[in-house]
Amino acid sequence: MATAAAPAAAAGLAGELGTGQSDFGGVGIMQTPTARMAPEGTMSVSWSRTQPYRRYNVFFQPTAWFEGGFRYVEVENREFAAAGDGRPNLDKGFDMKLRLLQETRYRPQLALGFRDVGGTTLFGGEYLAASKRWYDLDVTLGLGWGYLGNQSDVDSPFGWVAERFDERPRRAGGDQGGEFALDALFRGPMALFGGVEWQTPWQPLVLQLEVEGNDYANEPQNNTQEQDSRVNLGARLALTDNLELHAGWQRGNTAMAGVTWNVDLAGLSQVKRNPPPADINAPPREDWAAVSRELEENAGIAVSRITRQGRDITVTGEPVTYPSLMHSEIRAGRILNAQADEEVERFRFRWENRGLGLREGVHSRPALTAAVGSAEREDDHLYGIYAHAELRDSARAEVLHETSPQRFQWSLGPRLDQNFGGPDGYLYRLMAVLEAEYRTDRNGWFSGQLAWTALDNLDNYEYIADSDLPRVRTFIGDYLAESSLGIESLQYTRTAQLGDSWYAMGYGGLLEMMYAGAGGELMYRPFNSPLALGLDVNWVRQRDFEQRFELRDYDTWTGHLTAYLETGIEDVLAKLSVGRYLAGDLGTTLDLSREFASGARVGAWGTWTDAGDDFGEGGFDKGLYLSVPFDAMFTRSSRDRAEVAWRPLTRDGGATLDRRYHLYDLTEERRLGGYWEEYGTAWE
Repeated sequence: MATAAAPAAAAGLAGELGTGQSDFGGVGIMQTPTARMAPEGTMSVSWSRTQPYRRYNVFFQPTAWFEGGFRYVEVENREFAAAGDGRPNLDKGFDMKLRLLQETRYRPQLALGFRDVGGTTLFGGEYLAASKRWYDLDVTLGLGWGYLGNQSDVDSPFGWVAERFDERPRRAGGDQGGEFALDALFRGPMALFGGVEWQTPWQPLVLQLEVEGNDYANEPQNNTQEQDSRVNLGARLALTDNLELHAGWQRGNTAMAGVTWNVDLAGLSQVKRNPPPADINAPPREDWAAVSRELEENAGIAVSRITRQGRDITVTGEPVTYPSLMHSEIRAGRILNAQADEEVERFRFRWENRGLGLREGVHSRPALTAAVGSAEREDDHLYGIYAHAELRDSARAEVLHETSPQRFQWSLGPRLDQNFGGPDGYLYRLMAVLEAEYRTDRNGWFSGQLAWTALDNLDNYEYIADSDLPRVRTFIGDYLAESSLGIESLQYTRTAQLGDSWYAMGYGGLLEMMYAGAGGELMYRPFNSPLALGLDVNWVRQRDFEQRFELRDYDTWTGHLTAYLETGIEDVLAKLSVGRYLAGDLGTTLDLSREFASGARVGAWGTWTDAGDDFGEGGFDKGLYLSVPFDAMFTRSSRDRAEVAWRPLTRDGGATLDRRYHLYDLTEERRLGGYWEEYGTAWE
């Protein structure tokens, strides 16, 4: 009996057996889930319509054994009461699935899943599914509760534990979205569901048959649908390696259509057209100032100082181009070799950021030159490199060149702010943003952002979630609509290094679109340690809606103690913050994220405070985010990133100050990460 092959890369999922997105999002058949998982690092964006439901889904596979995502369901024949203008109802929810057992030759893959567990739970359900591959067939059999178990084929198997398991609370959590309906899990009768997918001889086409566990007689909002058959028929057709169309006939009387786009976040990459590395035997440059300029242009090091002591040349600077410090060091070593006299034996690279010393890399000059001449000598060079905590410059070192820290730089570019899924529908703002920065010295700088709105539909922003807390965030509509030109930030920031592992930062001014004030952050971050601790304290006052220099009456203290832990499990970073939020509520924020080899990061967070019923809809806050490095998308190397964040509502509870700079980010290079593994690609 055949077993499932290892999953293909996400770019090749379309038309592959057992990899399709269900109507609800997540790997499944149509209305039913399966035990299958997408390849690690996959993001799947899908849309489907089965009257009266339109579903918009975004799902991630952060690990091989966990699938999670969110969904919006537009109910065409029910009004969105919160909007009040007759538009269709819009429901949001979170799903997750855990792989319990991997498939073997004789054993099916087994998964436990939760549908609509973190939203209104209108479509909430739990399931246990088993899937087995047999040549060109993939067969699934499952047990479902809640929405997946409305056919009630079997009484609750947990009734013998307690009578409360015999009945399921009707749409628990439906009165107030955003709650985890823990009191409804695995309660009530069950239904059998399952299906089969067939990979046809025509490779792009997969045919589907399923038996679902829902009877459509208990639909949310009394929206009963006629069901002539529990059997659904469907097909998936690959248009490209990552784009797929769905079609089907469901309930025995209703057509389904959909589309899925898969993205391999883990494998994102782009062929580079960077300047070629410098000739290691080129004639010496005119002077060390010319070397400094070439180090920035070719090696991506913004040099602050070049020194000579004994047989060592040390370059101190900030990384500005290449994500890999190994890449910059090897390029820089070529340049230094052409300039240094024969007595120099080592090149030292002392990395800093905003005046904060982070680490040092030490390369043997003879080993480097030998590796440039022969790939067979690369191992000698690699194993001779040292990377460790930054060492202090000796007062006896000869300064060959020092760059003035006073620098001005600016940029002008477009930016799209968007929000979707709330009662006001899709909101967007297309802006031109002018950013400027002036470095006063190595540790201090002025920075600012001026934003002009060119096009938007913010007039549609009307709904404000109920809250008895101070209006610390729900004035967002007034800020967005009051003026087309606003100062988003204008502040002075200063850093200091208090010890080998202690860093500090202070700032003051217009800190973000809604708040001005002053604050500071202290961080303890040992070199290459999985644990870091940070504390920020801020006094802020609410800004006027026009985003100039006027202030409103509301002011408060806010701050958090934050622990950062690289868990060592699937490259997951955990951040736990405890403190006081903008509305004066006290609570905790938990943030879990996974970074892939490509540099792409997927994360989710949740915030719980003591605001209780005053918090507003849902009782807690939550969101997802995706951060993608420009280096993975463009032909020139870059350390910049693009981030897309999603949160269902703007709330006053659990609101944090949107600080522009964070010490954990500024000290990122305290972490070695994949420094050694990057050696093989550092020669490109």
